[in-house]
Amino acid sequence: MTALLLTACSGSGTSVTPTTGTDSSNPSCTGSCASASSNLTVADVQQVIAQGVAEAQARGVNATIAVVDRVGNVLAVYRMGNAATRVVTVTTSPAGDSPVSGGLEGIRLPVQAAATVNIDHAAAIAKAVTGAYLSSEGNAFSTRVASQIVQENFNPGESLQPAGPLFGVQFSSLACSDLVSQFNGAPGVGPQRTPLGLSADPGGFPLYKGGTVVGGVGVLADGFYTIDKSILDRDRDVDEAIALAATFSFSAPVDRRSDRITVDGKVLRFTDVEFADLNSNPLSAPAFATLTPAVGAVIPVLGYTDGVIRDGTAFGQPGSGIRPDGDLNFPGRDAFVLVDATNALRYPPRAGTDGTIVGGAVLAESEVRTLLQSSLDVANRARAQIRRPVGSQARVTISVVDSQGEILGIARTRDAPLFGTDVSLQKARTAAFMSSSSAGAFIATLPDARYLSTTDASVSVVRSIQLSGYVDALRTFLGDTNALADGQIAYTDRASGNLARPFYPDGINYENQGPLSKPKGEWSPFSTGMQLDLAMNAILQHVLFVGGVPVPDVAPGCAGVQLATDLSSVGQTITGVRLGNGLQIFPGSVPIYRGGTLIGGIGVSGDGIDQDDMVAFMGLHNAGQALSGAIGNAPSERRADTLTPQGVRLRYVQCPQAPFIDGTDDNVCGGK
Repeated sequence: MTALLLTACSGSGTSVTPTTGTDSSNPSCTGSCASASSNLTVADVQQVIAQGVAEAQARGVNATIAVVDRVGNVLAVYRMGNAATRVVTVTTSPAGDSPVSGGLEGIRLPVQAAATVNIDHAAAIAKAVTGAYLSSEGNAFSTRVASQIVQENFNPGESLQPAGPLFGVQFSSLACSDLVSQFNGAPGVGPQRTPLGLSADPGGFPLYKGGTVVGGVGVLADGFYTIDKSILDRDRDVDEAIALAATFSFSAPVDRRSDRITVDGKVLRFTDVEFADLNSNPLSAPAFATLTPAVGAVIPVLGYTDGVIRDGTAFGQPGSGIRPDGDLNFPGRDAFVLVDATNALRYPPRAGTDGTIVGGAVLAESEVRTLLQSSLDVANRARAQIRRPVGSQARVTISVVDSQGEILGIARTRDAPLFGTDVSLQKARTAAFMSSSSAGAFIATLPDARYLSTTDASVSVVRSIQLSGYVDALRTFLGDTNALADGQIAYTDRASGNLARPFYPDGINYENQGPLSKPKGEWSPFSTGMQLDLAMNAILQHVLFVGGVPVPDVAPGCAGVQLATDLSSVGQTITGVRLGNGLQIFPGSVPIYRGGTLIGGIGVSGDGIDQDDMVAFMGLHNAGQALSGAIGNAPSERRADTLTPQGVRLRYVQCPQAPFIDGTDDNVCGGK
């Protein structure tokens, strides 16, 4: 029986050992510790900022510090020093140059011609949101972890290894997403958007109270929005040190930190700086009230905060936008749902809207409900990959869409990480889109992606990318002139994601790129190929808006934004939601069929990519059996694993071995 509110845990507290940051009274929460009091208060936010400022002063640098709650509401942004001096460069180079031509690489703001143009606050917000969104009561992930798991090899710096397990997640929770919320005068329902997507730049951490995630903190001080290209050494990153100091008394439980978690036998990296490495003692940090204007100030950020420090929302309560289902739609499954500001369901199960396209074979409301319930059942039995303690059940978000990307239902399990909300929808839409007969034609209608060049004096468009070039490249690569035009191949995110890797086969560094990726010299985590280019104009429009350039904020819908070459006009020219929150290129989705007719997609995101694959694939299979075969996975002869481009077979799904907590079943996806 599901309680109407999350239960509080005993033993909460914030007694912290200065040398390690260990919260000695944090309970071992596994998804049930959030309560009505589990939120950041104004006093908490002030303490976090003051501790970060003290460390920045001890290092002789100015920092921009952002604090968010668990669902991404920006509670405060504090900027030290003069805004006009806070130049930020987007780069993968530790030297700060731009080794890659394309994508977001090389963008440098502000410009002297418009000193208000800046993205230090945007970078800090993205880092803070990432720390909050990637973490849960079972795992604490930082932006350094994000850097480790989004690059072309896992681990970064190791050749001949497949790409990071969350390769591509950085372009999610975008401001253009039609799922996320945005600032409306005060903290509200989440998940909230982030100005730069999720961040892989060290300097972002989750914040905990009583064993549960209550938010995140992000810091930008060094002027580079970047990644860590190698984990073979230990950095002394100034952003990370300041952010870690800021977490004091709100630090992650040590037994939940990512450095206690392995993926493919490799330990994840939480931080390269520990409390003992700090130049300040957070216990002695001056009170926030003592910080003078000469030190810095809380600032407004267009679209995110009005410059007033605010309390955060309590996760799991209606005000956060995510609350228990109360056994109304998914009885007996401990499910959670998304709600609006009035506590009304945002995405209850409903029927498909694409009847004229699929010949009337739309997903019925009862089928959507059965599919979500079946997928929740699989998730609740599955053993999580990235959650402590070992043997915990997987926590995920599940999204179902029709063939045109309309949302037909979203459900979550308890304590699922927030990043998976938007990502699960991206995955569902990607599977339905790539498997359709109209994907190529739709891409051909999209305006060119614009790449910016920024100098000390100007911002300009230097290059345009025609998106239909990706369709042409895919057809050549597959030797199929009808690819993305006849709907004869069913693509999962695992399959299409392999085609979007900078090497094909994945991880073979001396091979050429996949057709949906960028070639060597143009690829980076800030320039992924078709995934980014479909949303590039929307991302740039929002970044320029947040930075102070006089353009309107981006509207919901990541594909179809027109950006003039002189930046004088913007506008969204494509309607519909097929790619309303962008594409995703790491595993966890399958298309949905009725016989041989594509009728939708299901996407899953949470505690492990193989688990995501399994919940989507097996959830659909089991629902089909419960519905006497009315819906199901793609016919086996149409699945992408029938293709062998360049002599290498694509993968359709990959399910974990011995995946269930309550049994010894193996090869559970085989033969289905």
